[in-house]
Amino acid sequence: MLLSRVADHLFWGARYLERAEGTARIVRTFTEVIVDLPTGLMSSWEPLLAVAGSREEYDAGHARAGEADIVRFLVADATNPSSILSSIGAARENLRTTREVYPREAWQVVNDLHLYALSNNEAAVDRRSRNRVLSRVISESQRLDGVLTSSMSRDDAYEMWRLGQSIERADMTTRVVGVRAASLLALPPDTDDYDEVQWMGVLRSLSAMQMFHRSQRGPIDGASVVRFLLTDAHFPRAVRACLGRIRRSLSALPHSATLVPVVDELDSFLGSLWVEGSDGSALDKAMDGLQASIAALSSRVFDEFFAGRP
Repeated sequence: MLLSRVADHLFWGARYLERAEGTARIVRTFTEVIVDLPTGLMSSWEPLLAVAGSREEYDAGHARAGEADIVRFLVADATNPSSILSSIGAARENLRTTREVYPREAWQVVNDLHLYALSNNEAAVDRRSRNRVLSRVISESQRLDGVLTSSMSRDDAYEMWRLGQSIERADMTTRVVGVRAASLLALPPDTDDYDEVQWMGVLRSLSAMQMFHRSQRGPIDGASVVRFLLTDAHFPRAVRACLGRIRRSLSALPHSATLVPVVDELDSFLGSLWVEGSDGSALDKAMDGLQASIAALSSRVFDEFFAGRP
């Protein structure tokens, strides 16, 4: 039986690491896309704040919204609890006291990543070294996932880790679709020459390019990208696949009988969304609803597994 304290630390350790990896991927891809596009078509870095859900926090402490300020806030600002630096630090702190339930190699990866982030946080702000640092964050997160997949028993601790990871991953995908995809659907027709480049950026921000091409035949278009990222059951960062992983983890954990139906309802809500059209505003609103449902599920997980249990 997993102690509530240990379960809580594993759940949030997984969420924070997934958040760091997802933010690193989004900032890296946004940098690549904005460099490739003509000046004026996509010159603002502010969409990154919207994807990260950090607009209000940023505005409270910053008068400008330039590249260096925004990237530093999302990557290297220790006062921003959702920055890559803070997320990795929070993940390390959550996992430091639970080392007895996961492989020793996993702790080494987390600790090394923490030290790397501390010593290279400003290098991630400089565009010349940004790709190197962010790619290291992504690759180390993937290495940790490999260690856990190959060396950790499929017990309650493992399922709690996967539960936290999948909830955070689903939330990040809805943010990318709700901000980046919705804004692309709202662009005027005269930007069609660069339409495919920008949709490729949306896919790359979730490492979905190759798997999208494997599942979809034909050119990249907005409706196909949105449909794939929301409803594909096999790509692990698609929302439907995340819900499947959440359902499997909950089914393997005790005291979860009331939670699986909540996931089923969320899946039904996802299936009811209209993702064939080109209405960016409607898509953004739908993603807000989906994010609220995911947040409600996370609250139910807290009530069931962590609140009031030893």
